[in-house]
Amino acid sequence: MEPNLQEVSPENTGPVEAVDSLPFPFNQQSFCRFESIEKTIDCARVLIVDNLLRDEQDLSDIARAELGKDINTQLRREREIAAMAIQNIVTNIERLVKKPTTQIVHVSELARAVSDFRPHCIVLSGTLRDFDYYNPELLAGFADFIHTTSTPVLGICGGHQLIGLSFGARVITLDQQDQEQRRTNRVTEYQYRFVRIVEPEDPIFAGIDNPESRVWQDYTREGRILRVWQNHGLQLDRVPTGFKLLARSYLCRNQMMVKRSDNQLVYSVQFHLEKSFEDWHKSRTRWEHPNESRDGRLLFENFLRLALACQNRER
Repeated sequence: MEPNLQEVSPENTGPVEAVDSLPFPFNQQSFCRFESIEKTIDCARVLIVDNLLRDEQDLSDIARAELGKDINTQLRREREIAAMAIQNIVTNIERLVKKPTTQIVHVSELARAVSDFRPHCIVLSGTLRDFDYYNPELLAGFADFIHTTSTPVLGICGGHQLIGLSFGARVITLDQQDQEQRRTNRVTEYQYRFVRIVEPEDPIFAGIDNPESRVWQDYTREGRILRVWQNHGLQLDRVPTGFKLLARSYLCRNQMMVKRSDNQLVYSVQFHLEKSFEDWHKSRTRWEHPNESRDGRLLFENFLRLALACQNRER
């Protein structure tokens, strides 16, 4: 039996019902309109740092004691998460840069890799475990590096916390407890959340309030708001000396910060700006445009531009 199809024409369609204007944030759509993405950065050499635990040598005595017989299972989990996290970062770079050159290195090999690869910038991945699970020598080696490097750095989520930890901040839960006091059932920030910009003049926010950015992005102009992906239960307890706070949220006061002193350019974000292209390969036929986190994409692009400009000035 043929389906009963009804022809739709202007004559048999009713008037489109107007939607009353609602105040922010109730006037937001659950999808974003198509926004073409043009690659405007010619080339960039980016060193991507895998911050997740790799093998038993990366573990602290605390981790060995608490993980016990599950060490190998948990390390395999670390490697699975690392693969996804790194791929999201690589995808961002490939979709923003015409001729990208990337190299992936574990955090334990960071200093040597920078010397050999000579990148324009460094991007630090997130983490999965608490930092007291990390071998103290690994953390000390990173601290030595981040205090002295002149290569621009972007830290993401756990990378943000690792930077703060290296400069004297403490890593605590979102309800102000020490890591070891609450390993499970933590308060978390998860999925897309709003983050408030507190330093809108910083160049990392260039273009965020562009009036050509489509209707769904109106909240950025209305309230200095970013819409970004969150997935964390830890935070820094303060802004370290030498850094400037750039954004905050209700649960996490330090969502974004920057260091622009001592011949350094170090940006770090608690949220996952690399999620801006994360869904592209999952379903290309989704109604939603794959670039759901437009703000994350712009921040990533702006960081690459600032890093390239910084390197060009030095040369």
